[in-house]
Amino acid sequence: MKFTPFSIKAQEFNKSMRGFDKDEVRGYLSNLANEFEKLQTENNYLNDKIKNSSEEITEFKKLEKTLQATLVSAQESSSKAVESAKKQNQLIIKEAEIRANQIIEKANKEAEVIRYSVLQLREERNLLIAKLKAIVETQANILDIGSNTFASKSLPVEMKQNDNSEIDVDDVLEKLL
Repeated sequence: MKFTPFSIKAQEFNKSMRGFDKDEVRGYLSNLANEFEKLQTENNYLNDKIKNSSEEITEFKKLEKTLQATLVSAQESSSKAVESAKKQNQLIIKEAEIRANQIIEKANKEAEVIRYSVLQLREERNLLIAKLKAIVETQANILDIGSNTFASKSLPVEMKQNDNSEIDVDDVLEKLL
């Protein structure tokens, strides 16, 4: 039997000679006490459950705040890390560009030195060729003068007429080089 506030108020007892039937009243009170005890136990259980749930909710709210703070911190850290990486990449690129420019500048200077050296070597070669030509021509002239002097003194006239020994300076120079 379920007890409700209305059923308790509406409960009527049979009358006996001396008042209400004692057994019926005791039975009703016993049932009422049992039901009330159940309700009180259930009420205590639910109150404990509400208290535990409230404590858990408080813990979860603390945990949520901690997680949110951690998430915000992680987002800031990742943003800073990304920004730092971008700056570092820009620095690396600038350093590489500077190094590349230095290497190009050094190569251009070395190329200029090589060009200058090649021009000097060509000038020296041309000067050397001119000197060798002069030496060969001088030696040829000396030989011509010497052979003419020698031929005029010791050779018969017929041999002097057949001597057409002209020295080719360019040919001698080609053989020397």
